[in-house]
Order: sequence, then C-alpha cells, then structure tokens
Amino acid sequence: MVLAFPAFSQPSTPMLSAVEPASGTIGDAFVATGNNLDDAAVTALFLTDGKNDIKVLITEQTATSIKFKLPPTAKQGRFALMVLTKGKDARYIEEPVKITVEVPAEKPTT
Repeated sequence: MVLAFPAFSQPSTPMLSAVEPASGTIGDAFVATGNNLDDAAVTALFLTDGKNDIKVLITEQTATSIKFKLPPTAKQGRFALMVLTKGKDARYIEEPVKITVEVPAEKPTT
C-alpha cells in the first residue's frame, strides 16, 4: 500500500544579494537583486540603521529583483535593506546589502 500526502511548500525566504547603484539621493531609483523577491514573498522594503526604519517606494517587483526609490523621509547615512515578508507569520529580515544615502548636490545659482 502506498500512501500519498499532499505536498505543502513553505515559502522560500527572500534573500537580497546586491543593489545598484551603491549610493544615491532622495528620489533616486535603485534595483535590489536576489531570490524569492516577488510580491507573494515580500510585502515591503525598508532602509534600516538598526534603530530607524524608513519604508521605500517599490516601483516594480519580480522573483529576482525589486526596483525602488528613496522617499523624501530618507536621511543621510549608510543603511541596510530590510524586507517584510508576507503571510500570517510575516517577519522583518535585515539583508546583508547596504546603500549610502547622500545629501543632494546643491544646484549652482546664477
């Protein structure tokens, strides 16, 4: 007698491996790449310095990339990216990928 059990798959953990560019200013667009990044796995993306978390605006999302922009609330400094997973057991995962938020260059006055 062979017993068959339905296969239940656990959602794979989102993992970021890189971000381009490595630095930018408010409003700039970035692309974070990795695995398991689609909207079924990741509900939000944040910048974090370990004390403060800043939600970024996701503009496009696939299984291998998240395109996002820095919001007006972003402060100058070096930040890790952090994902918020989706589902009833949602959790924040700080990723090993960092970006630097720079002060915008001043426009020359004429």
